[in-house]
Amino acid sequence: QLQLVESGGGLVQAGGSLRLSCVSSGPTLDYYHIGWFRQAPGKEHEGVSCISRTDGSTYYADSVKGRFTISRDHAKDTVYLQMDRLTAEDTGTYYCVGRSVARTTIQALCTRPADVGSWGRGTQVSVSS
Repeated sequence: QLQLVESGGGLVQAGGSLRLSCVSSGPTLDYYHIGWFRQAPGKEHEGVSCISRTDGSTYYADSVKGRFTISRDHAKDTVYLQMDRLTAEDTGTYYCVGRSVARTTIQALCTRPADVGSWGRGTQVSVSS
């Protein structure tokens, strides 16, 4: 059972940066597509960025393209989400999710948050304007 733990959130001023981390308390992340999602107060979950297990390809929501960067560190078995030029609209709880290659593609993973099912604790990101 893949269980992921998110960290790195915090309070930052608009225009600032944060780096979120996603680690596994079980199997290595190398076996999975990994996606970052967020939920703003009063809104549905939204796919932010996903990275492929197979070729390292990435997907970004239009709202974060050019500002966020997803990456893997295989040595540390960690997936990061580097968030730059943050705005108040980026405020929310951020979650990472892993899915096996056989079950989905990164585009499907990122664009269908309703299919995720259950969410971990997440990490809170608050951007003050």
